[in-house]
Amino acid sequence: MKINEIKDGTRKVDLTAKLVAKEEAREVNTRNGRTKVCNATLEDETGTIVLVLWGDEVDQVKEGDTVKIENGFAKEWNGTLQVSAGRYGKLVVE
Repeated sequence: MKINEIKDGTRKVDLTAKLVAKEEAREVNTRNGRTKVCNATLEDETGTIVLVLWGDEVDQVKEGDTVKIENGFAKEWNGTLQVSAGRYGKLVVE
């Protein structure tokens, strides 16, 4: 799957792209307690998309890594399309 094929609500996102930017992590309260969250930017030949990293994922990746999302999902948040591995997906650094 390519970035330009991803739409709001897309499920079973399987995507391989380069992580070109990573913001500072921040602490947030969730229903499961406090955790880290971080936005990063993924890029392939078709465009860019925001990758939301949760918990341990924040420390797994750095700028320049090739990242593979397996069984992720996409949603629009505050007008921005985002992708995440989520609870049922997997994030792999290649």
